[in-house]
Amino acid sequence: MNGLRRSFLKRTTGLGTLVAAVAIGAIKPADVLAASRNDAAFKATSSPDAIKALGMSGATNSTAIAIRAPDIAENGAVVPIDITSNVPGTQSISLFVDNNPFPYVGTFDVAKGSEPYVHVRIKMGKSSDVRVVVAAADGKYYQAAKEVKVTIGGCGG
Repeated sequence: MNGLRRSFLKRTTGLGTLVAAVAIGAIKPADVLAASRNDAAFKATSSPDAIKALGMSGATNSTAIAIRAPDIAENGAVVPIDITSNVPGTQSISLFVDNNPFPYVGTFDVAKGSEPYVHVRIKMGKSSDVRVVVAAADGKYYQAAKEVKVTIGGCGG
């Protein structure tokens, strides 16, 4: 029980310090999230532009990336996607939906020694390829795609 209490106190103290720094103006809320956000990628209107903004151009097609998604999504508002990377030294997994108005979904960092697996539920406006780009420790990028057909759009369609 003491270990749980100690862990809780450490986490809340760190959060309290961050909140205090924001409250006195030492840190702006946007600065806390700025390091992990790539505005150009999120504003890109095509997957190639978003991939370029992330510096991931020239990705090699790979069968070591498994994308599990429905062949037909009956409702584009909630499409479950499972991604597993068997690329050695996977450092991050990035997800794109080619035909969405803004195709970049996000990048998920993979801690060293952990299983490179991501499960997300995304919105799809219409039928599209779901594209995954994996960054590996060797500095190379690998990609795979899977077509998902949508019967009812989830992005206002």
